Amino acid sequence: MNALYWLIALVILLVIEAATLGLTTIWFAGGALIALIAAIVGANFWVQMGCFILVSLILLIFTRPAAVRYMNKDTLKTNVESVAGQEAVVTEEIDNLLGTGKALLNGNPWTARSEAAEKKISAGATVEVIRVEGVKLIVREIVREKESKEAEEVNENV
Repeated sequence: MNALYWLIALVILLVIEAATLGLTTIWFAGGALIALIAAIVGANFWVQMGCFILVSLILLIFTRPAAVRYMNKDTLKTNVESVAGQEAVVTEEIDNLLGTGKALLNGNPWTARSEAAEKKISAGATVEVIRVEGVKLIVREIVREKESKEAEEVNENV
């Protein structure tokens, strides 16, 4: 194959990559570059095509995962993904058996359920968001050291 065809293919693939920035054609551009070099040194069509396919696949398989991680490292979590681990305040008692419960998280009201099915959480309690299921927060009550010490003192006095 004429080196000019590989040069055209290389330019087209690079233009597509520059336009999309999606790491979709850069791997094939690398293959086209090696095939272009093979054509320049006089390799036959099958050697050029083999170089193109082999180099493209090697680049795609071995370098794409690392490149994608590098490109997406600054990607912000969506609102739902960023909610896990945050603290909320229970505004309506959470009772999974009755299907009741609300919590206020970052100023927004949410329907809330306890992580433990039998655990009721009273209004005013602070909870940690474990995960989001649909439009419900799944939460766990946070027991502060001060609260646990007070509970121990009450148990000792009894």
